[in-house]
Amino acid sequence: LKRNATVTVCHTRTKDLAAQTRTADILVSAAGRANLISKEMVKPGSAVVDVSTNWVEGHQIGDLGPGVDAVAGWLTPNPGGVGPMTRAMLIKNTYEAEVRRRG
Repeated sequence: LKRNATVTVCHTRTKDLAAQTRTADILVSAAGRANLISKEMVKPGSAVVDVSTNWVEGHQIGDLGPGVDAVAGWLTPNPGGVGPMTRAMLIKNTYEAEVRRRG
């Protein structure tokens, strides 16, 4: 926002979701729908962050479908992408909350 970015929030029932995602320089998906984002929905060279966790046939996958990695310029893996950072920040925030509580 400090650089005049336009932030668009969509959901699984957004009309013509692909029209929104194809214009995104940064696409963050956290819908909880396996294979929601296809390679045709991704702007070439964009940064794609897959925050979702879905279990399909005993395997963890995110919201991104096959081939997205070939279109995106940068991509978080799933599993192993944002999960470790999420846990690290949870530990950090818990520690800081305890420090504040103790004064």
